[in-house]
Amino acid sequence: MQNLLTTLSPIRLTGFCLAIALFELLTYMASDLVMPAMLAVTQELDAPADQIPYAFNLYLLGGVLLPWLIGPLSDRYGRRSFMLAGCAGFVLACAAITLVTHMQGFNGLRLIQGMGLGFVIAVSYPAIQEVFNESDAVKVMALLGNLALLSPLLGPLLGGLLLQWLSWRELFVLLAGLGAVSWLTLWAFMPRHPGLAPPRARQPTQQPFKLRTLIGRYGALLSHAGFMAACVALGLMSLPLIAWIGLSPLLLIQGQGLSPLVYGLWQIPVFSAVILGNLLLNRLVERLGVRGVLRYSLWPLSTGLIALVIASQFNLCLSALVSGLALYALGLGMGNAALYRLALFASDDSKGLVSAMVGMISIAVMSTAGSLLALLGAGASLNAFALMVGIAGLSCLVALRLFLSRPPALV
Repeated sequence: MQNLLTTLSPIRLTGFCLAIALFELLTYMASDLVMPAMLAVTQELDAPADQIPYAFNLYLLGGVLLPWLIGPLSDRYGRRSFMLAGCAGFVLACAAITLVTHMQGFNGLRLIQGMGLGFVIAVSYPAIQEVFNESDAVKVMALLGNLALLSPLLGPLLGGLLLQWLSWRELFVLLAGLGAVSWLTLWAFMPRHPGLAPPRARQPTQQPFKLRTLIGRYGALLSHAGFMAACVALGLMSLPLIAWIGLSPLLLIQGQGLSPLVYGLWQIPVFSAVILGNLLLNRLVERLGVRGVLRYSLWPLSTGLIALVIASQFNLCLSALVSGLALYALGLGMGNAALYRLALFASDDSKGLVSAMVGMISIAVMSTAGSLLALLGAGASLNAFALMVGIAGLSCLVALRLFLSRPPALV
């Protein structure tokens, strides 16, 4: 830790964190900025509106396709080259999607764009965890989470405004241009030494990469009950928020007849609550510890979800739905970064590999469950959405109980 910090000047360290934040922000903005335009996309490409949540879930699914490989490879060969390659692929996919003429091509490129999430999860997150100590790493992750949350907070609103002058294709041109800026920022500030992994993770540097050994290491993580419980809990905790992002265009624009701009305004209370939760985490983590903050976060999270389930039995209005989601989101903002830290250090294996598995499992849970909710009709009405996401989100308590009931040394 001290060796890494002494090799990076304050300017380089700050630039590195900001570069990571910029790329992460863009990987989320590529989804949230275009969500108000998705009805226009399906209409222009002659596709049914129910393709909207599937396009979003394909984007999430793209995030789990590569981390299993790039995580351990970045442990061995360095994070810098992988981050630059991932950012370049993201930029090219954003540029290419402006040329599609059918929904299949759009969805395929959304899958490729989503792979950028995998590089954030498997390469940048371990770098941050290895540079900072536990409490500082949780704070940095929470602050970066706040920057990333500006995307779902401001993305739909900004997208609704930009659609007054730009087409959805031009929105992707804008994203490609910003992605090129993020690539240049990473190139300028990402440390040039071979990776940020601790010395133990970089030894032995001369041994060949063996797929069989890699599979065995992943197998050990899959058999680790505490680790798996934490990963599944991460996915289920975030599921209601992910379902809201994917289904709210159907619920609000198509179902409630709102304009894209007003749709964006209704996102503000939910994602502001997540940011407030992150800020509370920063204030509480030193005093309560990571596990203590996680336990406290379950109170607003569970209360908000229970309120959604109860409210779904009545004639639910949009303000009541958003209020319940905001209370849940407050707890999510408090607990998400804390649970991620505990999951990452549940194993002594290299953090690139562990982070890849955390991301793959949690995103796979979100993507699969989100698609299932869409298939079951969660986007049909406000009541159906509240009932389904409330029950699905509360299921995280089962996995969390298994995780938190284990002694910290065995987690």
